[in-house]
Amino acid sequence: MILPDFLNKGDKVGVLSTARKIDKRDIEPALGKLQSWGLQPILGPTIDLECNQFAGSDEDRIQDFQNMLDNPEIKMIWCARGGYGTVRIIDALDFTNFIKQPKWIAGYSDVTILHSHLHTLGYATLHAPLVMDYMNTTKEAYQNFQNIIFGKYSECKIAASKENRIGDATGQLIGGNLSILYSLSGSVSVMNTKGKILCIEDLDEYLYHVDRMCQSLKRSGIFEGLSGLIVGGMTKMHDNTIPFGKGAKQIILNAVRDYDFPVVFDFPFGHIEDNRTLLFGAKATLKASSTEVTLKYV
Repeated sequence: MILPDFLNKGDKVGVLSTARKIDKRDIEPALGKLQSWGLQPILGPTIDLECNQFAGSDEDRIQDFQNMLDNPEIKMIWCARGGYGTVRIIDALDFTNFIKQPKWIAGYSDVTILHSHLHTLGYATLHAPLVMDYMNTTKEAYQNFQNIIFGKYSECKIAASKENRIGDATGQLIGGNLSILYSLSGSVSVMNTKGKILCIEDLDEYLYHVDRMCQSLKRSGIFEGLSGLIVGGMTKMHDNTIPFGKGAKQIILNAVRDYDFPVVFDFPFGHIEDNRTLLFGAKATLKASSTEVTLKYV
């Protein structure tokens, strides 16, 4: 797995949207933060562009992302927001120049499509806060993002959740949004998960659909041969008038009950304020005891 070069002061960061429309005023605080780190934000034309719910037409978003990919001065592409729309452009992108000169792609949620697709090509990415999240993300999460993009990263320790399945795991970190991973089934963007640590999170889903997605991943072989499973925020889950009968954690544990890898819940990433950055594609060790969970890059 190839890790792009980490950033240095003075580097240019491309800011665009591959999915929903975004108002420049909503991201100005984050742009100012980038500048305070010594980086130069370069706004793509999809910022402030509107085509119904999208940040411009598919062609607009394809061209914007392609230009950022091909521009050797851009050292990282930071996605402004998620929503829906990246799947509509992924197959039109040409990664030829990216492969010659890799750069970081940062974001989460709908950006999971880019994480997964680039993993199949052999390149690491950053599961990180979106540009628009700045005002609703903890200082610790943004400090973590800053540290990682400049190549400074250390272990993350959290208290153990009572639902965890203890054990140790080593492997490349992969994953992202559960709904997006589910939607990629059967496509060229599906990752090989064998021997890897899968990270999943989601937002605003019905519990029966969480079960449907987990059962689909199981039937597709996604859980087969995993080294470990890390679950972040399962935020704002819904139930029907007739209850499903299990919460998100119980649904996930039931789906992986035939496997013996460690399972960790409540890890700080996803649609939560403390959305820590994960180096997808990097090798890591996961240690889950009855009291503590440690994730460390190796």
